[in-house]
Amino acid sequence: MAERNKLLIFILTIGVFGILNTEMGVIGLLPSIADHFNVSVSQAGLLVSIFALGVAVSGPILPLLFSGINRKKVMLLVLGIFVLGNIVSIIASNFTIALVARIIPAFFHPIYCSLAFTVAASSVSKEEAPKAVSKVFIGVSAGMVAGVPIASFIESAVSYEMAMAFFAIINAFVFIATLIFVPSIPVEERLSYGTQISVVKKPILWLSIVTVILLNSAIFGVYSYLAEYLQAVTNMSPNTMSLTLFIFGGANIIGNIVAGKLLTHSAIKSVVSFPLLLGAVYIILFFAGQFTVPMAIITFIWGILAGGIMANINQYLIASSAPEAPDFANGLFISSCNVGTTIGAAAGGLFISEMGTGYVVLVGILSLILSLVTILLRIYMFTPTQQQLSR
Repeated sequence: MAERNKLLIFILTIGVFGILNTEMGVIGLLPSIADHFNVSVSQAGLLVSIFALGVAVSGPILPLLFSGINRKKVMLLVLGIFVLGNIVSIIASNFTIALVARIIPAFFHPIYCSLAFTVAASSVSKEEAPKAVSKVFIGVSAGMVAGVPIASFIESAVSYEMAMAFFAIINAFVFIATLIFVPSIPVEERLSYGTQISVVKKPILWLSIVTVILLNSAIFGVYSYLAEYLQAVTNMSPNTMSLTLFIFGGANIIGNIVAGKLLTHSAIKSVVSFPLLLGAVYIILFFAGQFTVPMAIITFIWGILAGGIMANINQYLIASSAPEAPDFANGLFISSCNVGTTIGAAAGGLFISEMGTGYVVLVGILSLILSLVTILLRIYMFTPTQQQLSR
């Protein structure tokens, strides 16, 4: 049973890597996409922004609608749609077709990711659930961070079409692995839509959603402009900048491993400590960001906190607020993260335009202060519930 669970979690991890890789990997291909379809780079960017919008819109809805269906069948459906979307993207003759081939899979993105977290958590004991979920998050981090350089390398070494084919191959591999190795996963206790939606009446869930939005805003309000910060403030060379971004990505994966252990043994302390630790990192970044070596060290610590630990904390906050409706809760988690990312990136851009690149860090600090308030309020208002959930 233990070996089967390990295989299941491994397949889920590769699965979310494939899904996130499809979403984020095209970022490094935007100039090639613009040339391929004879559109501007900003138009090509719609392949990223429209995808994210589709994820945000469908996040609370589609996981709920599919929550009563055998989970293996649902995962195969989503993976199949992603494979077909990837193939259409390769052979698309115009930009509109390529855009449609991105929009449709985007709506199904939250279904697979939500199920991956739910299935991973339910495959082990309640005490080990955070650790199992953190392993799946390794796939999320790898998809978000590694997808861009891998796709860019394939495009530069071979061709644009082969870079797009890489997305299809990963998703096809997971489809076959799921078909062969994942057992049937029927829903043992089917909850009505009304029962699941009723969790939105819980104040603790709304506090958790606001907290997740603020935490994601704190990260992506700064990270979205990291490359520009390294260039304008730290004055890094292109090669050093690439190495620093790689350090951030590797630290993300380390953070996932650390997060699973922290949330398993001391969930509440980890949640409270996070904004304080990241706030300290941002303060150091604000004053020492112009120096290359300190910046590289700061980026490593920031990557551990930002990519791995924060993502797991966010999922824990919402999942523990509505344990009776895990699929719906995970859908809300995915949407909340996307909303926070959008708000943070917009705020970061505003700070840069009004005050300069060096002051983008203030977006992160302000968001963290507000998130600490909501975290403490959540604990103060729901202490008995939290103590019970964290056992």
